[in-house]
Amino acid sequence: MKLILPVAGFGKRMRPHTWSRPKVLIDVAGKPMLGHVLDQFDGVGIDEVIYITGWLGEQIQPYVAAHYPQFDARFVVQEELVGQSHAIWLAREHISGPCFIVFADTISRIDLKAMARQDVDGVLGVWQVDDPRRFGVAFTRPDGTVERCVEKPETAEHKLAIMGVYYVREGRDLIAAIEQQMARRQTLKGEFFLADAFNLMLEQGARFTTETMTVWQDCGVPAYHLATNRWLLDNGSDNSQTSAARLVNSTIIPPVHLADDCVIENSTIGPYAVVERGCRVIDSRLQDTILMADSLVQGSQLHDSLVGERAEVQGYTGSLNAGDDSQVVGQIPC
Repeated sequence: MKLILPVAGFGKRMRPHTWSRPKVLIDVAGKPMLGHVLDQFDGVGIDEVIYITGWLGEQIQPYVAAHYPQFDARFVVQEELVGQSHAIWLAREHISGPCFIVFADTISRIDLKAMARQDVDGVLGVWQVDDPRRFGVAFTRPDGTVERCVEKPETAEHKLAIMGVYYVREGRDLIAAIEQQMARRQTLKGEFFLADAFNLMLEQGARFTTETMTVWQDCGVPAYHLATNRWLLDNGSDNSQTSAARLVNSTIIPPVHLADDCVIENSTIGPYAVVERGCRVIDSRLQDTILMADSLVQGSQLHDSLVGERAEVQGYTGSLNAGDDSQVVGQIPC
């Protein structure tokens, strides 16, 4: 079984952090988003992971080699960002048999083994939303099978959104449908979406059903990223009882995630704070904050903040979104 991960986007909504890394390598609750996604597939029976990379994608290969050697890895580059289906099509020579397709900028919980066990041609991971107009939507029959899919519907009455986790029993059938889609130039705003490829499969007699997610968390913008960090810390990523972080006259308010080699002096950390490897926090307070590797925070009070690697923050109070190698001194005027 294969796992296909389209990870080629620019991640514009997560700048400045995506100026220096692909979006899926931005840390949340102590590890990159990509790591949280791959963790879910341990024990599912994946033989190979196919990464469709793009912007700064060369960083992904060493990360997965170091942390996920149990999965054979293949890398395909998407140079022209013209949609989901096009990304999958680029890996067509390597796609056959059962496949999962997952978009790795969200964190979800779904029964992957149950998806693969269903006696159907495809399974769509779904989540009820209040406003489905920025998602794809599954229209289902009374027996639960999928009648059709609509990408970014104009109205909001159908709320069963398709949330970036898909299973197809035969990858070659999906590739054939994508090639039809591309030949017909079935696009939305210039992009080829998987919803149209699935519809072609349905028209040709394929049987699809859905599997409801128990959790869905978006990491696509800083505020949602921090909300996902909170959820992960509440659900298994808190290491406040096991971290070997060096604490000097400091208070920890769980849940938090602290790297074993970070140094915290005369400070209060938490709740919902992450302090990564090589960081130093001195005379400061961090709450709802992710402090990425090798950064320094001194004499500051941060909340609702993302601070990049090797950044230095001194004498700052408030919320901050600072990229790698930034230097922030004192309160920035409004």
